[in-house]
Amino acid sequence: MASITIRNLDEAAKQALRERAARNGRSMEEEARVLLGAAAGVAPVMDAGPTTLAAADYPARGKRVLLIISGGIAAYKSLDLIRRLRERGVGVRAVMTAAAQRFVTPLAVGAIAGGEVFTDLFDRAAEHDIGHIRLAREADLVVVAPATADLIARMAHGLADDLATAILLATARPVLVAPAMNPAMWRHPATRRNVATLERDGVRLVGPATGEMAESGEAGTGRMAEPLDIVAAVGALLGSAPGPLAGLSAVVTSGPTHEPIDPVRYIANRSSGRQGHAIAAALAAAGARVTLVAGPVTLADPAGVATVHVETARQMQAAVEAALPVDIAVMVAAVADWRTQAEAGQKIKKAAGEGPPVLALTENPDILRSVGHHARRPRLVIGFAAETEQLAAHARAKLKRKGADWIVANDVSPQTGIMGGTRNRVHLVTATGVEDWPEMDKHDVARALIARIASHFGRTVPEARPGA
Repeated sequence: MASITIRNLDEAAKQALRERAARNGRSMEEEARVLLGAAAGVAPVMDAGPTTLAAADYPARGKRVLLIISGGIAAYKSLDLIRRLRERGVGVRAVMTAAAQRFVTPLAVGAIAGGEVFTDLFDRAAEHDIGHIRLAREADLVVVAPATADLIARMAHGLADDLATAILLATARPVLVAPAMNPAMWRHPATRRNVATLERDGVRLVGPATGEMAESGEAGTGRMAEPLDIVAAVGALLGSAPGPLAGLSAVVTSGPTHEPIDPVRYIANRSSGRQGHAIAAALAAAGARVTLVAGPVTLADPAGVATVHVETARQMQAAVEAALPVDIAVMVAAVADWRTQAEAGQKIKKAAGEGPPVLALTENPDILRSVGHHARRPRLVIGFAAETEQLAAHARAKLKRKGADWIVANDVSPQTGIMGGTRNRVHLVTATGVEDWPEMDKHDVARALIARIASHFGRTVPEARPGA
């Protein structure tokens, strides 16, 4: 489904949606998708609001974040980001550029952050004790979200002509940047140079994601990472104690594969990659060294994870092989079972009076089975089974056939809304039995799975039980 562009709604509809979303603890996009799902007779698949599980075991709990909001349309997401951080026990101070104040007001930001919003380098009250230096030093992490092309350029060149850039030049704290701009601006050589400069300087990036842009008819890479992805990146950067999986390594596969038919068509499926990306992020947050092999998705790369992008099943298999040996393998990707025997060199054309072309198919490599029977087999091999019938029986057969230790099975029938959605209901199948987990947000499924992985290795993750 294409991304929902809220800005195209009239003002009355936007205000009604905003109020409904606030009552339900969701973002406006989440609320819109719930409403559309209900209108279509599909069970809601959205995040039902703040999760209690996240707060207790969030690695950055008790830390302080200075959030710099710059002037892009994605500035409205900063309100949700502040809320998500604060519900996890993170203190948030906010700085807004002059342009940011044209998109969201300091009053709204201050109400969510629960404190003063800083906007002016030459504010007499704030600067009596050199406030920009104090702000730069008192936080544990500086987050720039959204980070426009303009602000990224100014950061790369060391400019300090307003409060935001003065803080960024003065801080010795880690800096996390969430870029947000039009795809053409993101691809521009000047932006590529500026981003490379920041990365050499040690600045961390989360995103940007790929998808529909605010401008009508625009799509590509440039969307700001979603607030929960930024929250995960903050947790990965600020986790103070070694995580329960420190010293372990993992490879995760995520998303679909695209098997080309001709230069413009391919065989694919509806996998969004949300569950695999959430698991990779949760493993990294728990201290593991993670390689994520991602098929074609529109999600931002998880922070603290080495991500390898692939298109086809054969490319995914090669990337997984290259990541071995590891301690843990979590094969979440929905790999296409079949590919064409030969990709057509030109677009296959319709011909009058002729029927559809015959596509000769051949079987793709079985990545889970190859890992489960590999000479360098990981100590723990976990596969996923997306089924539409006889869930437990198919999962048990897959466990034995593939050489896996665990199978995480879920029902992806269309009426469940799981494939491509944000929630999941899984069943953990092991050699000793089947555990039925309640429906949860996919991030919560990931955290619960990481708790089980930690237990398998004799380690613990506090309060990360399924349905806790």
